[in-house]
Amino acid sequence: MKRLLITGAAGNMGTALRQRLGHLAEIVRISDIAGMGETAAREEPWPCDLADTDGVMRMVEGCDGIIHLGGVPSENTFARILESNIKGLHNLYEAARSHGKPRILFASTNHTIGFYRQDQFIGVGDPVKPDGLYGVSKCFGEGLARMYFHKFGQETAIVRVGACWPKPTTVRMLSIWLSFDDMASLAERVFKAPYLGCPTIWGVSDNQPKWWDNSASAYLGWAPKDSAEIYRAELERDPGIPARDSSQAQWQGGGFVDDPIYTDQLSVSINR
Repeated sequence: MKRLLITGAAGNMGTALRQRLGHLAEIVRISDIAGMGETAAREEPWPCDLADTDGVMRMVEGCDGIIHLGGVPSENTFARILESNIKGLHNLYEAARSHGKPRILFASTNHTIGFYRQDQFIGVGDPVKPDGLYGVSKCFGEGLARMYFHKFGQETAIVRVGACWPKPTTVRMLSIWLSFDDMASLAERVFKAPYLGCPTIWGVSDNQPKWWDNSASAYLGWAPKDSAEIYRAELERDPGIPARDSSQAQWQGGGFVDDPIYTDQLSVSINR
């Protein structure tokens, strides 16, 4: 690619992918509303608020691929989620449609299905069961991506990210952890595959036990290499095995199922 756009480039996952995917394009355009730190030689900083329709249109112009990580990353007020995750995503898709329909990797979330029990094994065709407004906004995003594909031919990989961190931090994450290296290899397959379409992909490493069936996207040829299992003994000691009747032990969405509807803007930890 000539130019790859990464939104949400200041976050943990955005920073990790910037370090791992520079070889995919001559220029990596990085965007966020937060400070993005020191830029690499071929990085092109492009601060932009996703709610700024004209700004997003300019940001997408000239890009051959988009990794969309930007937006509110956790449960919050409806007003905050609306601006970034709903209006902002619509702005991104309209900009892509206006500028040649570059492939998009859309970072959705496991919180689209948070109200499935941890003893259920589910596929991408099972109904969504979001565990909060954040999860609902990602359900909207998945629907928007599918509509733009069927109506306009806009290809998108909808990636339901589990927990993309340097290492898992809770026992629940032993099933949903996605290593930075596995996320990077998935992104590479998304942009190099001869045909993408609009698949929904579970963004998860090769963990045990498994909650999610990724067979529907096997045609892409992505196979995660890492596993959270090496951290099991450590996490079962600290922070320890959660109580059997707790949300951390019952629901795939973990503590998100306990969140209220927030009325004050806040930052909420996404480790739950």
